[in-house]
Amino acid sequence: MNNHPTVLPANHPPVRNGKVGVLLVNLGTPDGTDYTSMRRYLKEFLTDRRVIEWSRFFWYPILFGIVLNTRPGKVGKAYELIWNKEKNESFLRTYTRNQSDLMAETFKDLPNVQVDWAMRYGQPSIASRVTALKEAGCDRILVFPLYPQYAAATTATVNDKVFETLLKMRWQPALRTVPPYHDDPVYIEALANSVNRHYATLDWEPDLLITSFHGIPKSYFEKGDPYYCQCMKTARLLREKLGLPENRFMVTFQSRFGPEEWLQPYTDKTVEKLAQDGVKRIAVMNPGFVSDCLETLEEIAEQAGESFLHNGGEKFTHIPCLNDSADGMAVLENVVRREVQGWI
Repeated sequence: MNNHPTVLPANHPPVRNGKVGVLLVNLGTPDGTDYTSMRRYLKEFLTDRRVIEWSRFFWYPILFGIVLNTRPGKVGKAYELIWNKEKNESFLRTYTRNQSDLMAETFKDLPNVQVDWAMRYGQPSIASRVTALKEAGCDRILVFPLYPQYAAATTATVNDKVFETLLKMRWQPALRTVPPYHDDPVYIEALANSVNRHYATLDWEPDLLITSFHGIPKSYFEKGDPYYCQCMKTARLLREKLGLPENRFMVTFQSRFGPEEWLQPYTDKTVEKLAQDGVKRIAVMNPGFVSDCLETLEEIAEQAGESFLHNGGEKFTHIPCLNDSADGMAVLENVVRREVQGWI
C-alpha cells in the first residue's frame, strides 16, 4: 500500500483511496415470489447474451411472447416452497450476505480491506456495489464470482458487468477477477468433509453418491467453454478424496432449459432410471453451487427426491451446499487471500 501521505490543495475535491475492496458476486435472486418480481428477474436473466446465445430475432419473440408471460408464475410457486420466510428473501441472498459479513469479520484486523456483495441479476446490483467500493476509497478491487467452475454464462457475465461499470468511470480502480478454483485442495477437502458429516447423520448408507452440476448447452462446450472439463475434474478429485469406487459415484447435469441438447447425463432422468433399475438408496450433492438456492433446494431436494421415491427408490438424501459453514468460509477465505497477494 502507498504509505506516503498525499498533499492536496485546499480547494481540491475530496479524495478517498488506499483501500482494497473484495466483492463477492453470486447469480441473483428475485425480490419476491410475486409475478411482477419474478418477471423482472427473469427478463434480466434471460436477455443476457451470455446465458442465451441464440439470435435475438429468434429468441426475443419466444421470450417476450411466451416465456415471460408463463414462466414467472411457475417459477414463483417454486420459489415459494424454498423461500426464507423469516427474512422474506431467497436463501441465496441470505447466504451470500452472510458470506460477505463473515468475510469482513475475517479481515477486520486489516482496516484497509472492505468486503461487499452483489448479484449479477437483481439487487444489490454489481454496478451499485462497485461504485460504492470506489467511493469508499477502494482503488483496488478483487471481484469474486462465486462459481468454482468457469462458464461463460456465469463467471464471464459477472466480469462483463464489472467492466461495463468501469467504462463509465473517469478514475477506475485497479481490478482483479478470481479464476476458477475447481481443483483447489481446500475446496475439495471441504466438499469431502460435507459428505462425511452428512453421512454421519444418517442411519443408512447410500449405495450411490451423485454430484449434480448445473448444465450448459452442449453447443457452448463445443465452442470451447471449459465448464464440463472442470466439473469432471472436481468430481474425480472428490471421489478420490472420499475413497469411493467408480461404481458408487456419478456425475450428472441439471436445470436444462429449451429444446437444445445440454450436457449429459441429465440429473432428473438419471435419478428416475436408477430407481427403476433397482437402486434403493442415493445421496445427491451440488458441488458447483456455493450456496443453496432454487436449483438445489427445490429441483434436487424436492423434485429429484420425490421422483426417486415415486419410481421405486427407498432412501434419498440431499447434501447441503457449503453455504456459510466454517468449511465453506475457509474455501472463500483461502481464495481471497491468495488472489490479493501484493495488495495486502
